[in-house]
Amino acid sequence: MPFIDLQSNLASSSFSEDFLKRFCSITAAVLRKPEDRMNVVVHPGLPMLIGGSCSPCVVVSVSAISVTDTAEKNKDHSAKIFSFLTQELGLTEDRIVIQFHELQPHQVGKKGTVMTFL
Repeated sequence: MPFIDLQSNLASSSFSEDFLKRFCSITAAVLRKPEDRMNVVVHPGLPMLIGGSCSPCVVVSVSAISVTDTAEKNKDHSAKIFSFLTQELGLTEDRIVIQFHELQPHQVGKKGTVMTFL
């Protein structure tokens, strides 16, 4: 059950429903998880600064169980997510930052319990 949280200073018009669906699809494929288990949240129009500049930028947080636990996996994930975001949003790679967080099953609640018991 991955959680994708995208924060940006781009306007909400940059993030259509179609963008959300494609972003969900690409991140599901990258993480090898079913799309119906993905949780994607976009926070547009935020005051943001990366590398000393307030130019258009994006910070993505990827939190998931068992797929973000090694540098090798995250290098591959990063390359594919960067490719999608640079093409879709017209940003250069220096305006995008991705954070990877490894979750344990007991840290994710669903259906009144935690993933450990599902």
